[in-house]
Amino acid sequence: MAYRQPLRALLRRLHLWLGLALGGLFALVGVTGSALVYYLEIDGALHPEIAQPTDAPVAGWDSTVWQRALETGKAHRPEPGGRWSFEVTGEGGAIPARYYGPDAVGHHPKREMMWFSADGASVLRAEPWGGYLMSWLYQLHMELLMGETGAQIVGWAGFAMLALMILGLWLWWPRGSWRKALAFKRNAVPIRRLRDLHKLAGVWSAGLLIVLVGTGILLALPTVKTQLLTASIAAPDEVPSPQSTSSSGRQIPIAQALTAARARVPGTRLAFIDVPIGGSAPIRVRVQVPGDPHPRFPGSYVFVDQYSGEVLAVHDVRNGNAASATAKWFRPLHDGSIAGTPTRILAILLGFVPLGLLVTGVLHWRRRVGRRAASAHGRLRLQKLNPARTNTERPLKP
Repeated sequence: MAYRQPLRALLRRLHLWLGLALGGLFALVGVTGSALVYYLEIDGALHPEIAQPTDAPVAGWDSTVWQRALETGKAHRPEPGGRWSFEVTGEGGAIPARYYGPDAVGHHPKREMMWFSADGASVLRAEPWGGYLMSWLYQLHMELLMGETGAQIVGWAGFAMLALMILGLWLWWPRGSWRKALAFKRNAVPIRRLRDLHKLAGVWSAGLLIVLVGTGILLALPTVKTQLLTASIAAPDEVPSPQSTSSSGRQIPIAQALTAARARVPGTRLAFIDVPIGGSAPIRVRVQVPGDPHPRFPGSYVFVDQYSGEVLAVHDVRNGNAASATAKWFRPLHDGSIAGTPTRILAILLGFVPLGLLVTGVLHWRRRVGRRAASAHGRLRLQKLNPARTNTERPLKP
């Protein structure tokens, strides 16, 4: 139909200007995401002071080092009202932890990162989140160093990035030969080779990039994630937020809380232990149940009264609805951990594709603009040399 060509030209222009407007942000988020795939390993290599012998027993459910690390941490940060979060790596060595002060609020609250010796008796390293390279890169990737405002920008810009990729696929979609559409002409002029590089990089990576961008949107915008899941599947199960029966008193040992939690969710792997300092918040034990795809940030919790040791609530993703079962896959899909090393390496490579698309797209655009300018200059020069040819009107027939 006649309208198709003007529409196609309009959509090409829209794709061009969306790419020029968002390409830099897309490339920045992609490259920083690649760097973060192995951010724990890179950070460990940059900070050898946290290296610890790994021949000691691995700290787990029955270990006594958690209480010792808590007392060491409280001596380091004695103010009341805060919260400690100890990570259970399952690998031995230093014990990573986070300290959240009394004023820590929000989706990504201010915190201090801390590494304890393997026996929990000393602090090996303490730095504020965002104050060292890998955490700075994490904040740049997630929120452009702008806090919650930056997270909103990244999340909502992700929808425009999805539109950019889908539009590019639609414009490329073959109307004739697929072989021709997927061909790379090595002997073509440079501008055609740039076009082919841009086209093929986008086509072959589009499906996986759409998954990465889509899951990134949902992680950056948790409210939108809940709304989309509710509209498409069901309202996700809410994580309980119980309170201890008292707001003051003598806190039970961590070992007692772990014993109670383990009895309620046997056969699970311990991931995090969150211990409040005073107040009415419970001790929260985060565990990985069978079938949960993310070993580091699983989605199941046991809440234990910090004064009585009673289990107040359990959130087990195995008992969740279809929306909760779907949501647990977003993070491992986004960070490439879903199938271990192969998918992590794939995630690294995909993170550089937006940069490649930006470079080839800009170079192709500049060459086109240059060719048009040269053509216009040539016509103008020809008109000056031969003014008689400027009259393009056709003579009337007698």
